[in-house]
Amino acid sequence: MAETVQFQAEVKELLNLVINSLYTHKEIFLRELISNASDAIDKAKYLSITDKSNNLAGTEWKIKIKPDKDEGTITISDNGIGLSRDEAVKSLGTIAHSGTKEFINAVKSGQIKEQPELIGQFGVGFYSAFMVADKITVISKKVGEEKGVKWESAADGTFTVDDADKENFGTDVTVTLKKDEREFLDEWRIKEIVKKYSDYIEYPITMDVEKEDKDGNKSVEEETLNSMKALWLKDKSEITENEYNEFYKHISHDFTDPLETIHFKAEGTQEFSALLYIPSHAPFDIFYKDFKFGPALYVKKVQIMDHCEELMPPYLRFIKGVVDSSDLPLNVSREILQNNRKVEVIKKNITKKVLETLKKVKENDSEKYDKFIGEFGKILKEGIHYDFSRKEEIAGLLTFHTTKTAANEKIDFDKYLENMKEEQKEIYYICGDSVDEVKNSPYLERFKDKDVEVIFFTDEIDDMIMSTLGEYKGKTLKSVLKGDISLDEEEKKETENREKELKGFLDSIKDHLKGKVKDVKISNRLKDSPACLVVDEDAMDPAMKKLLESMGQEVPSQEKTLEINAEHPVVKQLKEIYETDPNSGTVSDYTDLLYNLSLVVEGEKPENPSDFVKKLSEMMSKSLKS
Repeated sequence: MAETVQFQAEVKELLNLVINSLYTHKEIFLRELISNASDAIDKAKYLSITDKSNNLAGTEWKIKIKPDKDEGTITISDNGIGLSRDEAVKSLGTIAHSGTKEFINAVKSGQIKEQPELIGQFGVGFYSAFMVADKITVISKKVGEEKGVKWESAADGTFTVDDADKENFGTDVTVTLKKDEREFLDEWRIKEIVKKYSDYIEYPITMDVEKEDKDGNKSVEEETLNSMKALWLKDKSEITENEYNEFYKHISHDFTDPLETIHFKAEGTQEFSALLYIPSHAPFDIFYKDFKFGPALYVKKVQIMDHCEELMPPYLRFIKGVVDSSDLPLNVSREILQNNRKVEVIKKNITKKVLETLKKVKENDSEKYDKFIGEFGKILKEGIHYDFSRKEEIAGLLTFHTTKTAANEKIDFDKYLENMKEEQKEIYYICGDSVDEVKNSPYLERFKDKDVEVIFFTDEIDDMIMSTLGEYKGKTLKSVLKGDISLDEEEKKETENREKELKGFLDSIKDHLKGKVKDVKISNRLKDSPACLVVDEDAMDPAMKKLLESMGQEVPSQEKTLEINAEHPVVKQLKEIYETDPNSGTVSDYTDLLYNLSLVVEGEKPENPSDFVKKLSEMMSKSLKS
C-alpha cells in the first residue's frame, strides 16, 4: 500500500544544504552510494556465517553500476542485507542521531558552512545524491522477507513508500540525474570515480562495458572496476596517501583527510592487522553517552562488528579504523570479547601504538599536534584518570601555556622540568576558564615576582585530572589556588614571625568573619593585591566546583582561609586603625570589603552584591572628599 510521508524537519534542512552544493565535489555521491552498498553486503556476509538458516552461504557478493543514457539514470545495485519497509522509512526519512539538534543548530548558525565535512558524521551520505538528482528511487528486499519496498523522493519535503516486487534480496538505488549532470553516465567517468574513491572495496564493483575486437565486432562484457584487495592487508609501500585518505572517508563518513594514519601488523603469539586514523575534527557527539567508538572488527577479512569498544580505551575514542584478527573465532560475541585475553593483547598493542604515534607527531610537527590537542586534548586527558599504568606517559603528551610562554607557544611537562629552578621542589599550575583569565590572576603575583613558572590549565576536568596525576617524574604537582605556598624558606620564616607579631589583628579579622573562613593568614602568594581566599590542599578547585554545580550536583561547602598581603597599603592602614581602636567600624567595613573582593578574585559573586556596591561607593566618596 502506497503512502506519502513527510521528511523529518532536520532532513529537510539537510536536503536544502546538500542541494545547494555543500560538498566540494559532486562526484562523491557515487562513492557514498557504493560505500552504503558495501556496508549492506558486510552485514549479509556476516549473517551467512553466523546464521545458516538464511541459505546465504555461497552467495557471490557484488555491487553493480548500471548507467542508462536513454533514461538519464544511474543505478547502484547490491545483494546485501536489504531494507524492510519500516527500515526504509526510518533510515531514509529520519536521522536517528543523538547530536542532530546540535548539528542543525550548527547548520543554521553557519558553522557547518565552514566545516562541511561534519555532515558525513551524521550518516547522511545517501542524501549527497540529491546534488545531482531530480529524483531518487530505492527498491529493496530484506534477507528473509517475502515482500520488497519502494522508496522514492524528489527532495520536495516528502517521500513515498510502497510495497514492491523484487526477486532477490538486496537494494537498487536509481538516481534520475539532472540534465546538466549527465556526465556521470559516461563509462570513463564512472571508472575514474570508482578507481579514485572505491578501489579498496573488497567486493567486486562491476559494470557492463562495450568491447570491440580486432575485427570491429562489438560485444558487452561485465567488467570489474576495482582491485578489491583489503587496504589494511596490503603492504604500506603499496598504498598511496590518497588511498589511505579515501579509505578513511569510507569508514568514518568524514569528508576531510585524517590528521594522521597508523598502519601496522602484529606478528607472533597474536597476529592482527590494524589500520587506524586520527581525524582532523572532533565529532559533534563525542561527549554523548551513546557515542559509538572502537575500530571495525574483522576476522579473516569478514566484518564482525562496526564498533568494537573492547579494542579501544575510552580516552582514545576519537580513533577510527579497522582491526583484522587471524586468531579470533568468526562467531565471536561482545560477551566473549569482554573476557578474552587475545582481545586484551590487541587492545594493549593498539593503545601503545597510538600513544607512540602521538609522541612522534608532537616531536616532529608542532602545528599538527596543536591541532590535535585543540580537538582531542580534553579526551586524551581522561586516560590519566582511568589508565593508571599509563598516566605518566599520557601526561607527557599534554602541551600547555605557562606564565613564561609566548602567545603562540606551548610546552610540555618535560620542558617545564628542564626550565625549573634548582631549588624548586614542585610543579605549579593554576586552573581556570581561559588563558586570558588565569594569566592575570592575583594568585600568580608572587610566582611572577620570583620568576617561578606556573602552568595554565583551562579545561573543566583539569583539577580532577591533575589531582589524579599527583606527580610527574618524581616532582609533585601543586595548585597555586590550594593550601600553603612556600617559594622561599627564608621568606617562609619571615611570614611565620610576622604572623606572630600580627596575631591580634589577624584574630580580629577571623573573629569578624566567623563562619565564613576557617583561618586568616599572611599570604606568600600575593604581591600587589590585598587579599585572596584559599581552599585546603585536598579540596576541590573552584572551577571544578562551579562545573559540578552547573550540572545540578550538590557540592559540599569547603572551608577557606583568607590570606592577606601584609605589605599592601590598605592592609597596613587597616592595621594602624586597629591598633588605635580595635573596635573601629572602619576595620569591620574594610574586612567585609576585603572578603568580598577575595570572592570576586576567586570567580564568585560578593555575598550581598547590592550591599557590597553600596559600601564600596561610600568608601570611594569618603576617599575623594579627604
